[in-house]
Amino acid sequence: MPLLFPGDLMHRYRTHTCGQLTRADVGDQVRLSGWLHNRRDLGGLLFVDLRDHYGVVQLVARPDSPVFEQLARMSKETVIRVDGSVLARRAENINPDLPTGEVEVEVADFEVLGTCADLPFTVFPEEPVSEELRLTYRFLDLRRQRMHSHVMLRARVVAALRQKMNALGFTEFQTPILASSSPEGARDFLVPSRLYPGKFFALPQAPQQFKQLLMVAGFDRYFQIAPCFRDEDSRADRSPGEFYQLDLEMSFVEQEEIFAVVEQVLFELFTDFAPGRDVVFPFPCIAYRDAILLYGTDKPDLRVPLQIVDVSQVFSVGAFKAFAGKRVHAISVPGLADRPRSFFDKVEQFAVGQGAKGLAWLKVDDDLSFSGPIAKFVGEVRDQLLAETKSEPGSAMFLYAADTLDALNRVMAPVRVEVGRRAGLFDERAYRFCWIVDFPMYERAEDGSVEFSHNPFSMPQGGLDALNTMDPLDILAWQYDIVCNGLELSSGAIRNHRPDVMYRAFEIAGYSREDVEEKFGGMLRALSLGAPPHGGIAPGIDRIVMLLADEPNIRETIAFPLNQNAQDLMMGAPGAVSDKQLADVHVRVVLPKVRGKRA
Repeated sequence: MPLLFPGDLMHRYRTHTCGQLTRADVGDQVRLSGWLHNRRDLGGLLFVDLRDHYGVVQLVARPDSPVFEQLARMSKETVIRVDGSVLARRAENINPDLPTGEVEVEVADFEVLGTCADLPFTVFPEEPVSEELRLTYRFLDLRRQRMHSHVMLRARVVAALRQKMNALGFTEFQTPILASSSPEGARDFLVPSRLYPGKFFALPQAPQQFKQLLMVAGFDRYFQIAPCFRDEDSRADRSPGEFYQLDLEMSFVEQEEIFAVVEQVLFELFTDFAPGRDVVFPFPCIAYRDAILLYGTDKPDLRVPLQIVDVSQVFSVGAFKAFAGKRVHAISVPGLADRPRSFFDKVEQFAVGQGAKGLAWLKVDDDLSFSGPIAKFVGEVRDQLLAETKSEPGSAMFLYAADTLDALNRVMAPVRVEVGRRAGLFDERAYRFCWIVDFPMYERAEDGSVEFSHNPFSMPQGGLDALNTMDPLDILAWQYDIVCNGLELSSGAIRNHRPDVMYRAFEIAGYSREDVEEKFGGMLRALSLGAPPHGGIAPGIDRIVMLLADEPNIRETIAFPLNQNAQDLMMGAPGAVSDKQLADVHVRVVLPKVRGKRA
């Protein structure tokens, strides 16, 4: 739709956007504004691509035109306004890849709106550039088509999530950014108080307590596109500092009802934004302990249809001394017996890269005999091994032994995925969601004490009776994770809405009654004044967009991310502040010593 301008006066900058012109506009006089994207001089005719947020249109200038020489010398990324007439392209010059590919604009006049100095890197073509340089000039990086499309995808995903949540009867609320510190599992970002010397706010790691309080207040179904702040290290799938999540909470629900809402939203979202990609619905549920045993991780990538098998019992007695007294896990893969030795060597090299000292392997021949480097050592347990792994003729087995389950899983979990990928069993275009359920409520800390293993505000399965009668390490919680393609999108839980259960749960984790009242007084007061059963979850938006964009690095889906060292290279944050600013909030900076000197 053309932009409007009053009376006979043409708009100061544009009548159309650069992605708007079609054959229907041929013969019209138009005004466009944008960035000089590219330039080509073909046999005396000058072609210039003009780009704005909406698209690209081709401009043309002839040698006898008064604008020819200036356009020919102008730097890329200069911002210009052009006036001209819309022409139809000849059939052989039509560009079917552009919405504007049937037309071009012959330039009659132009104005420079913004000059451009020497570029630190090119916008077009999109040549490889270091991440440090890209983040320093992120505003320039965002002009590139790939990054521009990722940021716009993110915006559309957020808009779609809002629409879907509203349609399901949820109401969007905003919760405080300045909050109190709480044990959410990561370091807080602290904000010193000017009015209360020596006291601090904390940026919320999640709106956990606030959304529960909204349920206690009777709002029933809450959601928010919530900013969260955690002072934790960067990873490819985790942005340091801040991230966003689809935070939701529901009253008078059990676990399955939350699953139903989240599955509907995510299934619709992924089928809407990735048409043609396979999404299995409904999502399977896998108990935490089963996930650890079968996949070596509580974040299984189900695009690989392989499972890990515990064969420790098979090797509890036998001649193969390398496995004696250790836990042994195996992965059986059909159709690999005809692969060359190099295939198995590469898998072993991958395992060594994960920390293994080596990786044993066997081929299952047509007569069910074994061949391979360790075949002569395992002949006496052949039948048991075949039975335990359900191996058929033509398959191959990969085996690894270690002293602990954790050591086994560090190797076998990634090996399972790598073998599946190399064997051609990996479905690159699928989205495989699953729920991980029945997490243990507690775990043993390094010092031998008992601590929460997940969300401390979760309801234990069995309630107060379980807390009073069971070994804490055997208690399961109404906690769950949603995982897609090996990436955890969110954790969630049915909340503990009873003060007596909350006191006892925290007591087991080493908190006194006074500790709980000091840290969670507001929550306790709320729970003691009529709290409904409630639960929720908060899928990460950054990770959702990362999956939809097929990007392995989460920073590629965020407009202005921090780098791996939690720095904003573009704005220079974090940075020093003045002594007066520090005095206002009653803070004194004490720098750490580095090699005998102050840092």
